[in-house]
Amino acid sequence: MPDIPSPPFELFASTAPGLESIAAGELKNLGARGRQEIGGVAFKGDLDRIYEANLWLRTASRVVVRLGQFHASTFYELERRAKKLPWADFLPENGAVRLRVTCRKSKLYHSDAVAERVLSAINAVSSRSIEAGDESFNDDGDTEAADDTAAANEGGNELLSARNASQLFVVRIVHDQCEVSADSSGELLHRRGYRQETARAPLRETLAAAMVLASGWQKNAPLLDPMCGSGTIPIEAALLARGIAPGLKRNFQFMNWPGFDYGRWNQDVERARGLVTDPVMEIRGSDRDSGAIQAAGRNAERAGVADGIEFSEEALSGSIAEVEDVAKRDGWILTNPPYGIRVGESDDLRNLYAKLGTALKTTHGWRLGILTSDSTLVRHTRLPLRPRFNTTNGGIPVTFFASEKAGVANG
Repeated sequence: MPDIPSPPFELFASTAPGLESIAAGELKNLGARGRQEIGGVAFKGDLDRIYEANLWLRTASRVVVRLGQFHASTFYELERRAKKLPWADFLPENGAVRLRVTCRKSKLYHSDAVAERVLSAINAVSSRSIEAGDESFNDDGDTEAADDTAAANEGGNELLSARNASQLFVVRIVHDQCEVSADSSGELLHRRGYRQETARAPLRETLAAAMVLASGWQKNAPLLDPMCGSGTIPIEAALLARGIAPGLKRNFQFMNWPGFDYGRWNQDVERARGLVTDPVMEIRGSDRDSGAIQAAGRNAERAGVADGIEFSEEALSGSIAEVEDVAKRDGWILTNPPYGIRVGESDDLRNLYAKLGTALKTTHGWRLGILTSDSTLVRHTRLPLRPRFNTTNGGIPVTFFASEKAGVANG
């Protein structure tokens, strides 16, 4: 028999690979005790916790409710036990059901057939006919990582309310053990709503937030991104500094559930708004691409932090020179430079990393945080950098390196 959930629910905040510990720290700050697993953090909570996690988590991809786990080695067993899950509690009044099915090392290996039986079980307990959306497939990779990669490659960032109306259920069968989860987030959580314009090779908001959190940057310290593109790192830093909940301006899938409590949610939102502060910030972003800088400014406006960030069109050398203006105070350079995938870019990238290192060695007290796909390039900074996390960006394996103390040569 499957385990039927009741409050406190078994919850799971999925993340891009490598960001589990950062998300666990966020949950701890929210008062939730989490258990790190591959691809996310498991924790328990009631509806308030579901609302709160979606509203406040900066590095998670989505939050799901684990509806039940059971053995299923035959389709009869799958359908019989699936009928006992509380599907009706998560079905929107209107909209289709989307099923994401993963089958590995199990007797039930055909994902489409599994999806059909699960849909049949849902219809057996539903008061109306439920149709499947267009998301029944077998995913051989990590589902949430694939989600993140696909979303990172999308050009826009508009919230799709029509898609939010359909409920996603995630079905995973591994070694004949079936786990079923209901998505509570809808659009992936990196979609804050502000980044409607992007530059080349955009950085996910969740990954930018992870860089800021993992670096150890404090809101009263200067921060510079000399290759800021559409401004994601400075904007995420400003949101964090002001205590602005990343989900404050968007909708979530749980709003379509029959048991959604409007009053409770409004209280959570008003409480979050009351926590917003207006500290003095020295956050700068620059880029040699004028179009990117214009997009960054408009994105910052939508995020509500434009007055706390200074954007400028500058080449790297000019931007680094600005560090000297505030060199008497400790600060951070956090950036996501080009990865040099194409042949012939290696010399330019080595020079870029060396230039960053040289600039920081003359401004004692400043630190560097850098996301890169090639750890050998980090040596050219000649700074004491160490890896903080490994993950992927746009399908490319990357590592975030950060210095304990810049301005000291690495041997």
